[in-house]
Amino acid sequence: MLTPLTADEWSADEYEALGALMGIPGDQVPRAGSGHPRDPLNFDIIGVLVRHPKMARVFLSYNAFLLQQGELPLRLRELAVLRLAYVRRSAFFWGEHFRVATAGGLPEADIARVARGADGFDGVDRLVLDATDQMLADGRADASTWQRLVDEIGTHQAMELIFVVGTYAMLATACDTWRLTPPPGSPELP
Repeated sequence: MLTPLTADEWSADEYEALGALMGIPGDQVPRAGSGHPRDPLNFDIIGVLVRHPKMARVFLSYNAFLLQQGELPLRLRELAVLRLAYVRRSAFFWGEHFRVATAGGLPEADIARVARGADGFDGVDRLVLDATDQMLADGRADASTWQRLVDEIGTHQAMELIFVVGTYAMLATACDTWRLTPPPGSPELP
């Protein structure tokens, strides 16, 4: 088990790593224990990742792109991440991304349907969920699914979807290995 840093364990290196995610210098990151909405103690995954500040800085810069600067819409990204969390049985990522998805406007009814697979969806939502299931089952999307993704959402968004699924599969492995628990008040994994 790996636990998040406590407030007194944060130093300049850890704040710099978190600043990479936020796109700000480390000295502008809210301090651990400050009670600020972006207080690092509110995010267990961050508190664990920054135990390796050099790795966290590079990874969080990359992840910031996927979350904040990528072209893949939040809805499609979160459908894929929630499907991954369900298939991989990651209670941590289900809880964490339930919160991200609802804050981003995804209806709870759509989130609940993700657990039943792609059948409850149509259009590009269904395509993204089918592609996610293929990547999780086979380690790749097949050629026809890839072409449909490119045709429907464009090359950039299709590429980002591949990286979202791969990145969050890796993160689910890490967080489940470290036995992180979902944020307080999170819905249970269906």
